[in-house]
Amino acid sequence: MKSAFLLSLSAAALAASGALADEIRVLNWQGYGTDLDWSLKAFEEATGNTVVHEYFNSEQEMLTKLRTNPGAYDVVLVNAIYNPQATEEGLLAPVDTSALENYAGIPAEFAQSDLVTEGGEVYGVPWTWGVTSFAVNTQVFDPAPGTLEVLWDPAHAGRVSIRDDAVEAMQIGALATGQGINDIQDLDAVQAKLEALMPQVRTFWGSENDWNQFMAAGEFDVATYWSGSAARSAAMGLPVEFVVPKEGAIGWLDSLAIPATSEHKEAAAQFIDWMIDPEFYVKWDAEGAPASANAEAAAALDETAFNRRVLGDPEVAARVQFQTPVDDGTRQKYLEIWQALKAAQ
Repeated sequence: MKSAFLLSLSAAALAASGALADEIRVLNWQGYGTDLDWSLKAFEEATGNTVVHEYFNSEQEMLTKLRTNPGAYDVVLVNAIYNPQATEEGLLAPVDTSALENYAGIPAEFAQSDLVTEGGEVYGVPWTWGVTSFAVNTQVFDPAPGTLEVLWDPAHAGRVSIRDDAVEAMQIGALATGQGINDIQDLDAVQAKLEALMPQVRTFWGSENDWNQFMAAGEFDVATYWSGSAARSAAMGLPVEFVVPKEGAIGWLDSLAIPATSEHKEAAAQFIDWMIDPEFYVKWDAEGAPASANAEAAAALDETAFNRRVLGDPEVAARVQFQTPVDDGTRQKYLEIWQALKAAQ
């Protein structure tokens, strides 16, 4: 594998001359890997291309931006369960994976997933994966609890938080009631379980920054969270331990895609290849990253790294249920339940 971090003479010459340089516009969550200063500087020096970011706060906002701003973006972060919808709407272009030197490291379970492919074409390059579960304040818990029921423990009333997301909340409720996250048979049981959680909730968080601020202020004992975010929070020095409980956790896959209306598709592919490079990932992981979808990158981690030690544990992986797409009717039903629960809090 040729590392994207090693500057070739031609790349250096390109950077020096500015010839054929493009401005790549990336649409992503803020602070999620693609906008790391040290990585952007190295990429820009290596290719001559510059990178500008725009951010979204929800997947629905991401889809809206793609629909209403044709030509505005060149690379977009797409949670894989939204990839089929975005592909069907014609929002994404197929990616020529033969141009990606690091694509070979992505195992078939991700690379050939129906979530990121359609008709033999790749519409999303698997980038990162992780789990949604909960994290605890280690100044309150020692050892960390191994069950979701801690969210409902009266001892932590007013010091619990859950993300303000209807689908995620319903799936947490499904796990807590022993149901599959992708096939909730007893919605009444989930609604009742979440209703019982509402008196426990200090606040609903919406972003990693929100979560970190509340935890830093000592206002959370336990809160739902993402595995990669927990790794970053711990790297920042927050007293955080991530838990994959006996009930299981929600698995997700994020992909990097090229919008159909991008005018810089070749440069966009260069940037995506940079993002799946094991050398980039190992450095990012040290700062707190989700698990890499590139098996070669995961294998390059130190054995003590969270994403190898925890998410690489087969026993933990067996408890993870990966998300599948949620149809609009189900999503609307979940939203109505969630909004009613919050209104009654």
